[in-house]
Amino acid sequence: MFAAHSTRLFVATAGLIYAIVFAAFLVLERPGFGIGHFYYLAIALVALGLGPTWGAVGGGLATVLYTAGVVLNHALPVSEIFTVSSPIRFVNYVAIGTLLGWFAMRYRTANAELQLLAQRDLVTGLPNTRAFELAIDRRLDAGQPFALLVGDLDSLLGEDRDRSLRRVSDSLSGALGPDSDVARIGSAEFAVLTPCESAEQAAQLAARLERSLCESGSLVTLGWSAYPREGENALTLYRAADERLYARRVLREPRVAAQQLV
Repeated sequence: MFAAHSTRLFVATAGLIYAIVFAAFLVLERPGFGIGHFYYLAIALVALGLGPTWGAVGGGLATVLYTAGVVLNHALPVSEIFTVSSPIRFVNYVAIGTLLGWFAMRYRTANAELQLLAQRDLVTGLPNTRAFELAIDRRLDAGQPFALLVGDLDSLLGEDRDRSLRRVSDSLSGALGPDSDVARIGSAEFAVLTPCESAEQAAQLAARLERSLCESGSLVTLGWSAYPREGENALTLYRAADERLYARRVLREPRVAAQQLV
């Protein structure tokens, strides 16, 4: 949204500068004044807003306007168009537009990659807490029923921590559809957002996921809550899911301990 607004602003400002410089060129330009240099401002704005291709087009447009200005301004000799300075000017305008557009495009790409990395967990590749908070806000804004599942890894089963976390991540992602969001929100905690009509369906999903995770070698306890029945904001939903998680974990601790001893 912000990027689109900035692009429109850049292009609109560039159009205004083209018009102002062209008008000033017609009225004020005299040999040696150099008003045509101000076209660089418009070219730069087009390149920054739209990228290298349009930056080059902006350079070409500046060349056309400059040439038209020379023809229409009777204080300038038309013969200037046919000198070596005309192709040099064209090359300069186009080169500046292309280079600035390329750097702007590279900057936007790098910035998007950094934003993606800032919202990803380095170990599992899942969205992190920050990204998950944005996801739950989107679900709340949409107003459609969904379930929040919060899971805690009970045991590493003799494996190194990172491998176990990645296995849980892969299992959860594989067991859920594309309309679900999975994230790592703590040291050994995961969270899921998925369309769901009731707390009963959320409980069934939690049980199914626990079985699937157990079959893959991960002992995970899941708590759940359902929107809007059990809360209409993120804090209430988290609290309800956490309460179920810890209550169920207390009940499961003897079984987890027994499995670790086997």
